[in-house]
Amino acid sequence: MACSTKPNVKLSNNRQKIAISNSAMIGKNAAIFYPANYDAQENLPSFAFENEPEEIGKIQKGWKVQPVFFQEKNRTGFIIPIESGTSLYGTGEVMGPLVRNDREVFLWNTDNYAYSKFGGKQLYQSHPWVLAVREDGSAFGVLADTTWRQTITLRGDITFVSRGPGFRVCIIEGDSPQEVVSTLSSYIGRMELPPLWALGYHQCRYSYYPDSRVREIADTFRAKKIPADVIWLDIHYMDEYRIFTFDSDRFPDPSALNQYLHENDFKSIWMIDPGVKAEKGYSVYDSGTLGNHWVKTANGNNYTGNVWPGTCVFPDFTRSSTRKWWAGLYKDFMANGIDGIWNDMNEPAVFNGIGGTMDVRCIQRGDENYPEDTHNRYHNVYGQLMVQASREGILAANPDKRPFVLTRSGFIGSQRYAATWTGDNVANRDHMEMSIPMSLNLGLSGQPFSGPDIGGYGGNASADLYADWISVGAFYPFSRSHTNDSSLPQEPWAFGAEVEETARVALNRRYRLLPYLYTQFREASVSGLPVMQPVFFADPSDMSLRAEQKAFLLGPSLMVVPQWAGQTAMPKGIWREISVAGENTKTDPHQVRLLQKGGSIICTGSQIQSTADYNDKDITLFICLDENGTAKGTLYADDGEGFSYKSGDFALTEFTATKIDGNLNITVKQIDGNRDRSEVTYRIALVEQEEIKMHEGFSGNEFSIELQ
Repeated sequence: MACSTKPNVKLSNNRQKIAISNSAMIGKNAAIFYPANYDAQENLPSFAFENEPEEIGKIQKGWKVQPVFFQEKNRTGFIIPIESGTSLYGTGEVMGPLVRNDREVFLWNTDNYAYSKFGGKQLYQSHPWVLAVREDGSAFGVLADTTWRQTITLRGDITFVSRGPGFRVCIIEGDSPQEVVSTLSSYIGRMELPPLWALGYHQCRYSYYPDSRVREIADTFRAKKIPADVIWLDIHYMDEYRIFTFDSDRFPDPSALNQYLHENDFKSIWMIDPGVKAEKGYSVYDSGTLGNHWVKTANGNNYTGNVWPGTCVFPDFTRSSTRKWWAGLYKDFMANGIDGIWNDMNEPAVFNGIGGTMDVRCIQRGDENYPEDTHNRYHNVYGQLMVQASREGILAANPDKRPFVLTRSGFIGSQRYAATWTGDNVANRDHMEMSIPMSLNLGLSGQPFSGPDIGGYGGNASADLYADWISVGAFYPFSRSHTNDSSLPQEPWAFGAEVEETARVALNRRYRLLPYLYTQFREASVSGLPVMQPVFFADPSDMSLRAEQKAFLLGPSLMVVPQWAGQTAMPKGIWREISVAGENTKTDPHQVRLLQKGGSIICTGSQIQSTADYNDKDITLFICLDENGTAKGTLYADDGEGFSYKSGDFALTEFTATKIDGNLNITVKQIDGNRDRSEVTYRIALVEQEEIKMHEGFSGNEFSIELQ
């Protein structure tokens, strides 16, 4: 069926126009378009859509945005023209500025150390998605539903070119970019609510070993009173890099190590890569071979490639039996007291492979769920299928706990299974500053739980760089310091007493803000909105905010402004600086400025060393009134670990403040959930232009403060 408005696009001579064979609405503001050369067998099931979209009717009258499909030799693609003044975002994990106009992105998941290959245009993940924000603040989004290698070109128009078969395109319209991103998440799936401890600070290195060194790291954090929740174990814990094993000399008793960490209020996350050492007598290899679980070459042999253990085979995650087998490997592994899993190298990285990965001619056999095809088709979703199986295995091993998985490789929709980080960056200011737009565009592409390696993975951070990075890194959704084995130590105390204090204060701020941060994560899990948001979300029609990429919003009410950013674009209205942990940005040149939006109420908690001490019944309400003397905010609370919240064991509380006749009247109302919140004590921090006035000791559903 034809659309009501046809775009005016002139194709180059080497591109042959392909007609739209079918189009339909799949939601109130979402449409799907099929080219005449579309073949369902070559495309379905979709990896982008969580569920196959249901067509509900003809394209709406007056629908403007539609693709012009074309064929270019052995490639397929489409063009969508854009209006003047339209700002483009999204495209997932990529180097460069926040605004993607005049940029090009290559979607082919690649192990790209230091972002040094392909000019940083081709990294570890693929998100075939563009968010377009018009001059008036309305927006639309474009999702290309194909896993094949693609190029996104955003010079003038939106152009996608794929090396695979013809594919369908989803267009989402919205009155705001927030509406478009939320609608996108309703189709590609939303992040499950993570365990509370995953929102704490994470300390990592390639690698901490032996086990005594891990204990030493934990002890030092506690002795120095630097808040932290998680210590990470890289591949040196393994027996000669064989996954699901432990080195008997370095880690003779992993259960005892994890018990020690738990006693000191730490969690542990251990790495598992996809490459399995091809060695008879090694249980994982033997069981995988018995089950015929390996990816095959074009002539039917097991594909092998070199990774850390040497010659490896690789699970074929397109097979449900293989995913079930892989998931089952976690039962005994997690029984050692392990709390989370880190799936790395899952592009997959192959040291001696063409382009650093698996031969694209390899056969992935699939089953009744996925058709057999070459690795060309499944390369970009290899990591997503892996973390899906990992998550299922962790959940089966610990059914009463929310799983945590971190992945390096991903595809649009991977947030359904795992958090992510931005790969192997390096210790320089460019990568520190670029980490903000990278994380923002991941959030605008449906992945709200991300962050870079704080301090830089490669090279050596200076004291000044680390101090700046940990200060802003304390406000990434995923906050983890990580560095490699050839770099100098990068723990918060490694740079001297002054930087140690800077790190302590920065992380104290994060932990004080956990009630607000956890509320934003809950919002992301139900609406799909990012936790870390671009400044232009404060006013999408304000063109002066569109390119701001050094400052960002944490949720809608808190603006994070690094001091190294200098002058940044500011949204209109009231934005007042707050101090949540005694910090003073006038005397500490590294701490970021936190600006609270007028009309908002932000909930903070007490000072703690880990989320084990989290207390959501001792809350400070930072109240910043708007021009009308009113403010609102919410607080989400549950048990932080299990799934009882899905049965109503949670509380979503709304706070309202109104200034009337010299008094500040505050109302507390539980608007959702049945968790008891009757014994909560509140402090009030009234944020005024020049100071914050504290008021102690309030409880109940209504109370009033006399203003002076």
